[in-house]
Formats: sequence, C-alpha cells, structure tokens
Amino acid sequence: MIGGVSSTEGVIKSIQGLSASSGDLSALHRILKGAEETLGTESDLQLSILEQLDPSKHSLGYLYLLDVLTCGPMSKEKAFDVVLLISRFVTSCDAQQIRLASDKFVSLCKRFKDKVVELNDPLRGVAPLLTAVRKVQVSTKRLTALHPDCLQLCLQAKCYKAGFSILSDDILEVDHPRDFYLYCYYGGMICIGQKKFQKALELLYNVVTAPMHSVNAIALEAYKKYILVALIHSGQFSISLPKCASTAAQRSLKTWCTPYTEVGNCYNEGKISELEAVVVAHSSDFEKDNNLGLVKQAVSSLYKRNILRLTQKYLTLSLQDIANMVQLANAKEAEMHVLQMIQDGQIHALINQKDGMVRFLEDPEQYKTSEMIEVMDSVIQRTIRLSKNLIAMDESLSCDPLYLGKVGRERQRYEFGEDFDTVPQKFSM
Repeated sequence: MIGGVSSTEGVIKSIQGLSASSGDLSALHRILKGAEETLGTESDLQLSILEQLDPSKHSLGYLYLLDVLTCGPMSKEKAFDVVLLISRFVTSCDAQQIRLASDKFVSLCKRFKDKVVELNDPLRGVAPLLTAVRKVQVSTKRLTALHPDCLQLCLQAKCYKAGFSILSDDILEVDHPRDFYLYCYYGGMICIGQKKFQKALELLYNVVTAPMHSVNAIALEAYKKYILVALIHSGQFSISLPKCASTAAQRSLKTWCTPYTEVGNCYNEGKISELEAVVVAHSSDFEKDNNLGLVKQAVSSLYKRNILRLTQKYLTLSLQDIANMVQLANAKEAEMHVLQMIQDGQIHALINQKDGMVRFLEDPEQYKTSEMIEVMDSVIQRTIRLSKNLIAMDESLSCDPLYLGKVGRERQRYEFGEDFDTVPQKFSM
C-alpha cells in the first residue's frame, strides 16, 4: 500500500472523494504523489480509465493519470487520441487545482505541443496552449514556462494574431532567464509577422541587451533580426550596441553577424545599388538563417525611406523624377511605392494620373480627436502602472536580506549565468 491506496481503483475513488475542498485536495495531492510510481508500472492502464472522472471537477487527479498515460512512445493512432484528450482537459480543467501541480501541468502541455508538431498539425494546439498559459499563470505580470512554447506553436501555425494576444501583458516576473529569452525572441517574430515592427524591435532589444556572461545562440539570432527590423522601422542602423548591453554582447555579437552589419552600413549610406550587391553576396547566409524575406523588406524600405526624404525637400514631383532619384526602374514602380506609403500612412500625398505628378501634403492629424485622446490616455495609464510596479520591485529588492548580503560581500555586477547553446527554432520571415 502506497500513500494509503493499494490499487488503481483505490486511486480513482480517492480522486472522486477528495476533490471538493482545499483541505481534501491537499490530502489527495499527497496520495497521488505516493501512488505515482506504482501507477507508472501498471502495464494494463488504459486511457479509458479517465472516463470515470470529470476533468472539470477532478482536475488534479485527472492530471496525474493523464500524465502517466501519455508518457513514453506511442503509435500515431494513439497520439491522435492523446492530443484530443489533453486538449479537452486543458479547456475544461479547474485552474486552482492544476496550479497545485503546475510543473506537471506544464510538462503535460509541452508534451501536447510536441505531439501536435509530430502530427504536422500545429494549428490544433494553438487554442489549448493559449488557454493553458492563462490557467497556469498566477498573475499577468508573471512569465510562465508555457509562454515560449505557445508562441513557437503560433509561429509554426502562422497564427500571428493569436500569438500577439499574449504579448500585450507587461512581464515583470521571470523564473527562468531562458524562458524570457525565447519569449522575447519568438514574440519578436510574431510581431514581424503582424508587421508590428515597433513592438518587434522592443522585444528583440530585450534579448540583445539581457545580461549574459557569454553570447548565446538565442541572442545571436535575435541580433540578426534586430538589425533588420531597426532598418525597416527606424530607417537607420547603429554599429554600437546600447550601453546597457552586456560586455559579452558588446564584444562578440557584431563579429558573428558581419553580413547583417554590412547591410546596415550600406543602408545608412542610402545607396540602393550597393545595398543590393551586399544582399546578393550574402544571400546564402540570409537564406540559411531564414531571414532572406526580412532582408528584402529592409531593401524595399530603403526605397520608401528615400521617397520620404524627398517629401521634406519638395512640394511636387513627377513619378519619373521620383523613380530617378531613388533608383527605381520606372515611373510605374515609383507609383506603386508611393501608393503603398500613402496606404500605410507613412506619407500624405495626391497623385495626378493625367500628368503623373505627385503633390506632397502636410499630416492632417491634429491630435485632438476623441480617438487620439483615448490612445494617449491609455499610454499614460500604462506608464503610470509600470512606474508603480518598478517602484514596488525596487522597494522589495532593497529590503531583501539575501540580495543585500550578496551585494555587500561581492560588490559586482550581476548577470544571468546560464549559457544557452541551443539555437532557437528558425522560421522564414
């Protein structure tokens, strides 16, 4: 007899009878821990045993049994059944119960993600993992171990909008640095897919400037995309990393990303022909990194950036003049770029189709509409919340005896000591 239970039937009865109150759940948790090893050795344990339980009422027990039943290799047919079972469980389970065994729930969800990927059906896993993140998350400020997996699955399924929905939270609490690296890296890629380059730049910046003793693969891949997104969004590239970046990043990142820094330097000079020559010379590197599409967007943005400069010098120009000045093939290409920029709100202009003339206009936004006031107010409120959170974190840290003791003894700069050698999964952008 282990944990007071001598058989699988006894475990089922314990789950059914001890899932009502918090006191009962604590007792049940002890029983399940004690019976876990025994359950794992029972060869005749089948998925059908779960039919005796209600996943919404018996979530803790259901989780333990489902974990035992789904570990190890399985056939493709069983994998389909397992994916369906886990999906239904995640959707209907009680959040308070599964948080009593959050590590086991996270492990189960990671197994679920692996199975849907093996079945070449990542889309099936997106909604359940989004639900799982919210259920295991105690606070919206806390990063969970499921955040990176959820974002990765959204990338594989090309569900960028779904992935973006969990990027709106201001993350202030992180348990494992690697989770934060991957959250920001995959999150940046989600934002690139959504054409939200400012948010992408912010997330990739977090990876590049995060503390590290030595450059890791995640930071390296993030820096490559950081350069390209900076060109697309800001129209410029700085060879110097931000001062807050670690010494290791300052010393090594540029060395490992030479093709990308060359693209950035050519972009800054504004010469299309030289930029395109660099892209052709390093196209194999960009393709190997799955960044060729992003590089082409950067090249296209230089045309737009040069057109934007023209709006600061001229009131009217012909489409042919624009084509000549920014090195486009003909007036038709110039018209396509101008129309796209007008549609994206990058410039304000009118095109006369009769004579092919473009008249540049002033920005009509007066920043006094109710919609704009709401936007500004939401930004101010978010800033106030962030400020309060940072003050609270600072006060908590300044009173932490462990932190104060360590600072007093060592007086050194603290950085995450983990080295992440695994290259994050790449996606064509």
